Amino acid sequence: MRHRTPFLGIEFDAVTTDEAARAVAERARRLGPFGYVATPNVDHLVRLDRRPELGKLYSGAWMTLCDSRIIELFAEASHVDLAAAPGADLVERLFRNHIRTDDTVVVIGATKEVVAALRERFQLSDLRWFDAPPGLADSADGRKACVGFIRENPSSYVFLAVGSPQQEMIAHEAQLAGDCAGVAICCGAALEFLAGLVPRAPRGMRTYRLEWLYRLAREPARLWRRYLVDGPRIFVIWHRWRSAVPIASVTAGDVAVSSRW
Repeated sequence: MRHRTPFLGIEFDAVTTDEAARAVAERARRLGPFGYVATPNVDHLVRLDRRPELGKLYSGAWMTLCDSRIIELFAEASHVDLAAAPGADLVERLFRNHIRTDDTVVVIGATKEVVAALRERFQLSDLRWFDAPPGLADSADGRKACVGFIRENPSSYVFLAVGSPQQEMIAHEAQLAGDCAGVAICCGAALEFLAGLVPRAPRGMRTYRLEWLYRLAREPARLWRRYLVDGPRIFVIWHRWRSAVPIASVTAGDVAVSSRW
């Protein structure tokens, strides 16, 4: 059993990173029907607010984790018990503590250099990589090719590293296909961090919820709009949520319970 916490339009799983990693590893060892882990952050919520049709990508996930310490801060201000369980931390826990050297691991996206570094660093004997085509958000054929690779390469762990919403779309379509196996993690840039090819923000900046600032300083041309133009819309989303959901009802324990684990 697990607790699901509705907040800002998404039902999050109220678990720690270690709990999430153990649950993923337990399911992966069974190699049962395909399921996926969504890791929404502020960018996801802003996009979802503009494109409500994407809600199915999160409601259909086997597990939905809060990837953002900024969302965690808004939850604290709203008296909602929702700790962050960042996707990059989940991926690191899985590789360091749970994935065995002979486990079959599939990576969709990332780069040849990232895959080579992961294979060497973690001594993975069966890591299978699909060099995903560009433009997946608008290419049904491209996503179909990704799903086909997952189907043809049954694996305990599938890491979808093609950015959002492409990775969630692929995961959702693989689940709907009904003939895929394993657990997929929508992980964005997490593999680049883990492979050591892209530095992650120092732990202190992460603790003080400044990882976004570190990434912005490193890639201003790519990220300025996400963090400085689109990101602040989270205040509007939060204000609307507060107006619709009285704080008293949240503090009283308005939490859904599911047994999908």
